[in-house]
Parts: sequence; C-alpha cells; structure tokens
Amino acid sequence: MSLKDQSVPTDPIEAAPLPVEEVLHNADENLNASLDRLLRFLSIPSVSCDPHYAPQCQEAASWLVNELAGVGFDASVRQTCGHPVVVAHKREATGPHVLFYGHYDVQPVEPLEEWIADPFDPKLRLQPDGETHIVARGASDDKGQLLTFVEACRAWKAVTGRLPISVSMFFEGEEESGSQSIDGFLDEAGQELRADVMLLCDTYLWNDAIPAVTVSFRGLLEQEIEITCANRDLHSGAYGNAARNPIQVLAELISSLRGKNGEVAIEGFYDDVKDPDEDLGGELGKLNFNADIFLKKVGLSQSAGDEAYSVLEQVWTRPSCEINGIAGGYCGDGLKTIIPSKAVAKISFRLVAGQDPEKIEAKFCEHIRARLPADCRVKFTGSGGSKASIICSKSEYLRRARAALKDEWNCESVLIGSGGSIPIVSVMQSRFGLDSLPIGFARSDNRHHSPNEKYDLSSFHKGIRSWIRVLAQLSNCDSSRFGS
Repeated sequence: MSLKDQSVPTDPIEAAPLPVEEVLHNADENLNASLDRLLRFLSIPSVSCDPHYAPQCQEAASWLVNELAGVGFDASVRQTCGHPVVVAHKREATGPHVLFYGHYDVQPVEPLEEWIADPFDPKLRLQPDGETHIVARGASDDKGQLLTFVEACRAWKAVTGRLPISVSMFFEGEEESGSQSIDGFLDEAGQELRADVMLLCDTYLWNDAIPAVTVSFRGLLEQEIEITCANRDLHSGAYGNAARNPIQVLAELISSLRGKNGEVAIEGFYDDVKDPDEDLGGELGKLNFNADIFLKKVGLSQSAGDEAYSVLEQVWTRPSCEINGIAGGYCGDGLKTIIPSKAVAKISFRLVAGQDPEKIEAKFCEHIRARLPADCRVKFTGSGGSKASIICSKSEYLRRARAALKDEWNCESVLIGSGGSIPIVSVMQSRFGLDSLPIGFARSDNRHHSPNEKYDLSSFHKGIRSWIRVLAQLSNCDSSRFGS
C-alpha cells in the first residue's frame, strides 16, 4: 500500500526511549575506523560501464558483504546478467521495516590527466577553511554516502547489540551504467525487498548547514543517433561540395532540437507535462536560491534554458534535452582531409511527471527522420528510460525523519527537487508501492562524475550521526498502519 493513500498522524513526536546519545558517542569515537573502511572501499575501481572492471565490481560487492556480515546482517552477493547486487537483512522484533538502497559502482575517471592524484588511491586533503576533503572516484557518489548508513548501523550494534528497527539493504552495481540488470533481478527476487519505506542517500544537502529531503526526481531517456552518408570516408578535395557531410547533417539536426528561447523544439514534447507537487512548488520560493551564484560557480553567467522559467524551475521541474557527446571524422593530431562516412551523437532527456519515456523516444525519432536529407541514413540506439518520481511529501516516515534531522543539524530541513534521476525510486514505487525517503549529505561542489570528486569528512561524519537519529525516530512509527 502506498504511503500517499494514508492519513497523516497529528500526534506529537515523543522522544524514542533508546540510548541515542550513547550510539552517537560511539560513532564519534570510532570515526577514524569508519574512515579507514571508506578509504579501502574507495580503492576498489568498480567502474560498471567498462567490462574490463568486472572483477573489481565483484570485489566491491564481496567487500560489502563481508562488512555487513560483521555488523550482524545476513548478507550475500547475488549474481545477475550483469554486475552482482548485494542483499542483506537484519530483522528485529519491533518497529517498521526499512530498505536502504545504494550503489557501489562508479563513473569512469577520464580525463585522467585532470586528477590531482590517482582516483583510486584516495587522499585526505586539508583545506584552508579547516575542512578535510576525501578525494577519490566514488567518494560522494555513492560509496561515501552509502557507508554513512552502514556505519550508523554498526554504531547501533556496538552499543545495543541490535538495531532499533528491521533493516534490509540493497546495493546494485550498475546504477552509473543504466541499471540494465535490475528489472530481471526484481522479477526473480523483488518480493524479498518489500518493506515499509525505502531509504537512500544518493542526494544532496541544500547547503553546507541545511539538510534536505528530495521529493522529486526527473526521469531519464538516453539515445544515440548515428548518421551515415557515403559508403566510406571520402577525399575532401575529390568530393568536397558534391558529397553530404554527416557531421554537418548531425550538427543541423542537433540545432533543431532547441528553440530560440531555450525550449525543447520537438513536436509534442510538452504535451503531457504535469505541474509540480504543491508542496515542492511552495518550497521553491522559500529557498533563497541565487541563480547568478549557481551559474558563476561553474564559470557561466546566464541561463540557456527556457526563458519562461527560473533556473531552479528549469533544473527541477521542467524537462530537458542535452547533447552529451558527439564524434565523427578524424580527431587525432594534425589534419586528415576527409569527408567522413559517419557521425554519432549521444543525447539525453530529463523527463518530468506525466511524460512517458517511450512516447518521448517516438517523438524524438519522428523529429529526426522528418529532417533527414537525401542520401542520409539514421540509426537509433536507446538504452531504455525511466519515468520521473514524485515522493509523498505527507507521511509519518517523512515527519519523523525531518525531526531527526532537526535534532542533528539544529535547523529545519527543507524539501527539494532533483534535476537528476534515480531510476530505482520510480521502479520500486511502480512495482511494489514502496515510497522513499531520499536523504543525502553530498555538497553541491562534490564534483560528481568529474575529475577530483570529493566528499567532505564533516559530511561523512554528520551523515552517520543523522542516520543514527533517523533510525531511532523511525522506531516510533506504527508500521501496522502501513503494512510491509
């Protein structure tokens, strides 16, 4: 049963009769040991999109199982048609049952020359402001974040010998490469993952001092288009002007995807777009978001999106179309005067509530085919898509979690949206009616997917402490009201 179908209790939140302060003290005292485990985890190059790293992905999954077993979980590596997943359970007699989701795989490290050190030799770097950065691929996305929850469970087990509620964990190894094996795994073993609510930590703080719960994610559709003209590369002197150039054709097709005001120009693209959740819409005006600073941090000065919407609306509540890569012809040193035979572009769409990935894919293909010149052929390669996720903003679980965050951070948390996509949120919602609580401790400058990715040591520490408090607060929820 979905949480959004339930009435929200109005009784005041009572302090949980659990030794929370003792557990927090244990986490503080053992922070160095927790950090050592994170550094070991980060040293495993579990790049999921490159088959050469398949053994390292297996190693990362096995490492997690070993650590979870040490905390008392019944943990195992489950093989899939791709990289393995990790499933773990620790059942307790009272309280609700939560499922914690994360991913152990990481993005590729290229361009390697821009890293200040080996991306799989994690370094601690003291900053002028006194903060310590943990620099490594996966430090923030998602190994450091994932481990905050594991270490919170470790502290509870060390102090009390048990967890305050039943916890299952589900860690996948293909989140960064499309989660191609997850549907098959859920077909076979999904019922084992049923719970009252899913927790995840692959999200952000609002700012360095204010925690956030993310209540919307955009969906994702990825497409690759290959334009072919001549049957081979041609001498540009012999065939220049006479032969179509697929790079030029591709450039013109790409240009047609956006209108003069920054809107997506595919016919019917916005037909099914729904307005954002009222609670999220109401939060936007309270956040004091500075678009100029947001853009300045990445060396930009003005928005390139739809001028009818604010920057925050553009990245949270509006769909987008972006060119992720383009290739064709000769790109080595010097010149090679050819008209290439082929050109390729990788394009992704971020989708919002109401949009169906299959419909958008069909509209995109129709848009391209309608503009394809003579003597050109197009090949489309898709990698599937996921719908947007809207998370219930009124539930007892959310209320309790926000109370826990307030206790730790000494301020109210905020509800935010995400321009990114976490497909598992919509998958678990549609398959099992399982709503989520995405609570992350990454900062906006953590350089996800970029060279010199980092996680702040204070974020790692506060993340562990926050989850300790969240687990205690969730133990006060009446799980019988919701069902498992």
